[in-house]
Amino acid sequence: MIEIDNVLVSDEVVKAQFVCDLVKCKGGCCEDGDAGAPLTNEETEMLNDAFETMKPYLTKEGLEEIEKRGRYYYDKDFGWVTPTVNGKICAYGHYDSKGIIKCGIEQAYLDGKTQWKKPISCHLYPVKTKKTRTYELVNYEPRETLCNPACQLGKKLEVPVYVFLKEALIRKFGEDFYNVLDQAAKQYYDEHD
Repeated sequence: MIEIDNVLVSDEVVKAQFVCDLVKCKGGCCEDGDAGAPLTNEETEMLNDAFETMKPYLTKEGLEEIEKRGRYYYDKDFGWVTPTVNGKICAYGHYDSKGIIKCGIEQAYLDGKTQWKKPISCHLYPVKTKKTRTYELVNYEPRETLCNPACQLGKKLEVPVYVFLKEALIRKFGEDFYNVLDQAAKQYYDEHD
């Protein structure tokens, strides 16, 4: 484990290699799971604030599910989450012409309609975070089959998980945190070469 302030980062975040391969996985993490995307309390407010501007990016089925369940709901196991359509695809997702799932929230951001890129849980994937009383735990948890192409591509390109997720990790923990993590990773690689 790497300890940075009150954050404990699993060694796998530094050791493992990963690069999303959307052509092969088709964005399956947006439809494979026990609930929708986990949201922080702040993100529920951001979702409410940005909802009208992102509405044109959502599918008819997604909007119908949001009307039924709400923009988000509370799941006893996962906290605040986005609704899903038929227990599969996130209500904020849609399939592009190649069958790859894209995020309506992120597309609104890319088009300059909102300042919110997407839920941090999505941006950080395959890293998951969990708060305890004293620490925030940061673990590497790819899906065994679904993420296999990303693990293979990461190894081929020699890109560690933390490098692939640089933008997301900075967004979540700040640039100083990332710089310390990068130094710890470099020290790890120096010791294990």
